[in-house]
Amino acid sequence: MTQIIGIDPGVSGAVGILTEGGRFIEVFDMPTVLANKSSARRMVSAYELANLVRGAMLNAPSGVVAITENVNAMPEQGVASVFAFGKSYGIMLGVLAALGISLHVVSPAKWKGFYSLGRDKDQSRELAQRMWPTAPLGLKKHHGRAEALMLAQYYVDAILRPLPERPF
Repeated sequence: MTQIIGIDPGVSGAVGILTEGGRFIEVFDMPTVLANKSSARRMVSAYELANLVRGAMLNAPSGVVAITENVNAMPEQGVASVFAFGKSYGIMLGVLAALGISLHVVSPAKWKGFYSLGRDKDQSRELAQRMWPTAPLGLKKHHGRAEALMLAQYYVDAILRPLPERPF
């Protein structure tokens, strides 16, 4: 059975894993390391992310696919913040490519619109809590986990099992 890996990108993001039927397997915060010894700034740990994703691959005899958001810089973000986020996003893309995992990219507006979610991240967390009551999503800071799971569910609902188009 194929496993779907949903990734909410960035240092405060997360990785959620579902079966192709939408059953919850696992969710974890994005693994991070200090960006350098003289700073408190963190970045995604390529090594730890690769180990965690490789573990999912070992438990999925039919393989894995991944889905993440197509992200862009926001006008109100500072240059250092945009660069740090871009570096983390690139690390994630590199890990998936190195492991040979097929990646689907979707805009936040598209997947959130599919579930009628707004920009409030708590909406994603509340919906994910109802969908997977055993998933560790109880804290407000777990919005990244919820969005990772919702991205994986979007892959299940919109890509694996799309609704037939209505003839007009």
